[in-house]
Amino acid sequence: MKRRVVVTGLGAVTPIGNTVEEFWNSVREGRVGIGEITKFDTSEYKVKVAAEVKDFAAKDYMDFKAAKRMEPFSQYAVAAASEAYRDAGLDIKKEDPFRAGVIVGSGIGSLQVVEREYEKIRTKGPGRVNPLMVPLMISNMAAGNISIQLGLQGKCTNVVTACASGTNCIGDALRAIQYDDADIMFAGGTESCICPTGVAGFTSLTALSASQDPMRASIPFDKDRDGFVLGEGAGVVVLEELEHAKARGAKIYAEVTGYGATGDAYHITSPAEDGKGAATAMSLAMREGGIKPSQVDYINAHGTSTHHNDLFETRAIKLALGDAAKDVVINSTKSMIGHLLGAAGGVEFIACVKTIQDGFIHQTVGTKETDPECDLNYAVGAPVEKDVNYVLTNSLGFGGHNATLLLKKYEG
Repeated sequence: MKRRVVVTGLGAVTPIGNTVEEFWNSVREGRVGIGEITKFDTSEYKVKVAAEVKDFAAKDYMDFKAAKRMEPFSQYAVAAASEAYRDAGLDIKKEDPFRAGVIVGSGIGSLQVVEREYEKIRTKGPGRVNPLMVPLMISNMAAGNISIQLGLQGKCTNVVTACASGTNCIGDALRAIQYDDADIMFAGGTESCICPTGVAGFTSLTALSASQDPMRASIPFDKDRDGFVLGEGAGVVVLEELEHAKARGAKIYAEVTGYGATGDAYHITSPAEDGKGAATAMSLAMREGGIKPSQVDYINAHGTSTHHNDLFETRAIKLALGDAAKDVVINSTKSMIGHLLGAAGGVEFIACVKTIQDGFIHQTVGTKETDPECDLNYAVGAPVEKDVNYVLTNSLGFGGHNATLLLKKYEG
């Protein structure tokens, strides 16, 4: 029999706050973390704005020497995991460390290291490359560094499914606990690729918004949307087996009761036009959670602000929920923080947990007039305050990766 899994800790580094409290207060205020790119000179670039993490100093979260051996995507992950560890009230010395693990993904790892070291090869020769280039760059190092910093010796992996990475990681961590591979799992995603290669690559793909107005760049479901805004940060949560959490007197934020994952088998960047893959992921999550579509109170949409995603995700929601689709409140956290790629699912999961806690569904900020074909309730113009018992959160990645998690209010 599957074991019950609850959320006992939250940690976040985002463009609108470097702790969960700062992030959620900003969400409630409808703050937008998008602005002019400061990390490099964009004068030759068509895209000028992104959602950067602000005022982050790695030495505030970890040993200075350890921080120097990490790229920003790893630093953000360790900072978020450390906050989640403290929030959960854990003491690893009181636990079996082989029953506590990490599944934290990054879609890309560090493009910055590749840029820097290639420049050295080009100008100074291959002998000048940093000996730590590879361990700084590879995407599994976020999970590895969390494991090292916190002493977690259980299952330590990372899922790389582009924009679905964070959600797939939480789903795999859920399974690890349900089937007794672990009692405690740190799970989520991290990303930091606001750099010349990242921006140029996504721009050439025509995936990014060309708008220079921070309030009108990331506008999911809007008729004038023209692409997503690149964001960065990390979202890491502590998942725990229910009885284990109760035995140590942990505070319980919510319960995770369903997970669905599918592949579109359709296109390398576009979601399937009929939305069937994403719809099936939602249906699988609801089926595992034992609920009907009419019981879903809120959906945190992938909602990227690209033409294809928002239209096909709307179709997917209609397919999965049927008549109930018109009654559910939907929003996109990306309207405030941009698209955090591999970290999106982790941060948006935290938004879902806080929504359940507060009964506050944030508005899709910046969106004014919805696309005629995007005709559901996207919380445009104002937040929605209501009792929230069941939440679906979607992440849809390049390559046709669909992932959905079902959360519910914890009732003992």
